[in-house]
Amino acid sequence: MRTRPPPPTALAGCYVISLRPVGAHAAIRRAAAAHGARVLALSPWKLVLHDDRTARASLRAALAADRVLVTSPAAVGAARALQPLHRRRGQQWFAVGAGTAAALRRAGIDEVAAPARMDSEGLLALRGLHGLRGSSAGLITAPGGRGRIVPALQRRGARVLRANVYERVPIAPSPRALAALRALAAPAAPAWLLLSSGEALAHLLDVLPGDALAALRRARVAAASERLAQLAGESGFSGIVTAASARPRDLLDAAASTAAGSRKQR
Repeated sequence: MRTRPPPPTALAGCYVISLRPVGAHAAIRRAAAAHGARVLALSPWKLVLHDDRTARASLRAALAADRVLVTSPAAVGAARALQPLHRRRGQQWFAVGAGTAAALRRAGIDEVAAPARMDSEGLLALRGLHGLRGSSAGLITAPGGRGRIVPALQRRGARVLRANVYERVPIAPSPRALAALRALAAPAAPAWLLLSSGEALAHLLDVLPGDALAALRRARVAAASERLAQLAGESGFSGIVTAASARPRDLLDAAASTAAGSRKQR
């Protein structure tokens, strides 16, 4: 049975808070515009390419592994900037989610496995990542995050070759973003926090001034996974809904469906 899509006006007049990196809010803006919502960009960091001898050498080693795992579209873009991507005969490629898989296909990797559950647990559940004894696994990623992948692969017997091809450099919220956050009037223009990164949320909880943090916690939350939904609850948020994935369209659809249901109950 197909789920009926949420009404396109369910989020009209609402704000959606995007925690994507600097310069990476375009997909959120397009998805929000389709619902008549506005975007408040609250970037916790900027992405910086690792373009040095160490990064290039580690990337070459990772790309020569039996299996190659890529953790984000940003990792695809950074790796591609350092060298062309090619799938060797017999080599298996894996992506954390659909967005990363699509980026790999655009980069020339014709066969990519990605889980329906778009997180580390979903990735590690894929059949091709079991029975790894004696094999190598290249991980193309950034420092920090995805902390479950390497230990799990090692427990399964793989030799992990990690390539940190970019990094997330924390930044303080801009005065403009803080002013917009403080100005949110929840009853008049309800706000939704789109949560796809626990690290991003943790950083903001640490750096936001008290009044801005209080304003952020008034927002409802569309979380990309059950784990992130639980984290939001533990961090003082309420009105939390779990989306089908971290894709902007799924996050906005989850928020819109909940908003539409709330209006019907009034």
